[in-house]
Amino acid sequence: MVTVGNRAILHVDMDAFYAAVEERENPALRGKPVVVGSEPKEGRGRGVVATANYAARRYGIGSAMPISEAWKRCPKAVYLRPRMRLYADVSRRIRAIFERFTDLIEPISIDEAFLDVTASRRLYGDGPEIADRIKNAIRKDQRLTASIGCAKSKFIAKIASDLDKPDGLVVVEAGKEAEFLAPLPIGRLWGAGPKALQRFRRLGCDTIGDAANLERGALVRAFGDSMGDRFHRLSQGIDDRPVVSEHVRKSLGKETTFGEDVSDRKVVERALLDLTDQVAASLRRKHLAGATVTVKLRWEGFETVTRQRTLKEPVNTVEKIWPVARELLRTADRLRLRVRLVGVTLSALDRAESGQADLFVPETGIDTRVAEAVDSLAERFGSGTVTRAALLEEAEDR
Repeated sequence: MVTVGNRAILHVDMDAFYAAVEERENPALRGKPVVVGSEPKEGRGRGVVATANYAARRYGIGSAMPISEAWKRCPKAVYLRPRMRLYADVSRRIRAIFERFTDLIEPISIDEAFLDVTASRRLYGDGPEIADRIKNAIRKDQRLTASIGCAKSKFIAKIASDLDKPDGLVVVEAGKEAEFLAPLPIGRLWGAGPKALQRFRRLGCDTIGDAANLERGALVRAFGDSMGDRFHRLSQGIDDRPVVSEHVRKSLGKETTFGEDVSDRKVVERALLDLTDQVAASLRRKHLAGATVTVKLRWEGFETVTRQRTLKEPVNTVEKIWPVARELLRTADRLRLRVRLVGVTLSALDRAESGQADLFVPETGIDTRVAEAVDSLAERFGSGTVTRAALLEEAEDR
């Protein structure tokens, strides 16, 4: 495979990953519609679909669909709760397969990644050959299938991996990017959300080829300098971004949907405190700290609001995050409404030194030592071993 700029990029996307792992673990599920998300009770459910296998997708069930809607479409499907530790372990094993062929790996999520195999071609063959080797290794070692897009750029490889699922391999040769993109719907352009699509429609663009035929100036006038230039380049198949093997993630958060809408704010605050503790521990494990705290609330009726505050320094202990999260919750809350979902996210992340937390803030040494002790106990005896009594009392003292 000859690539512009001598690059060969793969986008590897596992097929219906969670559901496929469940089918592998329990062969009796094969051939049946399988939905991973939560278990509906008499047609009612509080969660959303995480993954549906291809048998379930024939009923119109897809990711992020409410479980209750999935049940209406296919009540006979097998509904399973996610087993994230299992999926993460499988994901690590698949990552090890990637590492046989390249060290330039950019994970996008637990079940997909970009690989730059340019430097590997002398050992393992061209891009499509390496993609085929990876697919065979995943099938042999993990008894799972992956769909792979192979191109000179991340954008093209990403689109290609989605066009022949499951177990597909789509190769876009250098110089044929515009031809490949032209018939595809305009919605496949990265960054083309609902508002952008409305503007594209007004410009007479239904396909990426329609956008590619417009002058750059027309797109800049419609979308502004940055986004207009981006759409112009992508529609031409131009994407020079490298595969970045090490980078600081942009945010880290957790949320929970209550089994029943909650009116008791003590229950909501205790849930938020627990989520904050989990996020703080996860940040420390990843040697990260965040400066922006965001709290998410969803009330009965699905109305959702977020509130955020940026701190002077990045933090990663519950003692520093919780007071801010609690205040954001109380600021956003509407006491007359019952709460369906609550969540907390830390963003504006930065690296923390290995084995230490909150080094950005000198006066927080005691918080750091407490956090490290809690992490050590949790690692030995499981999460929930230690409860921060003072913080819990504050959550209940309104």
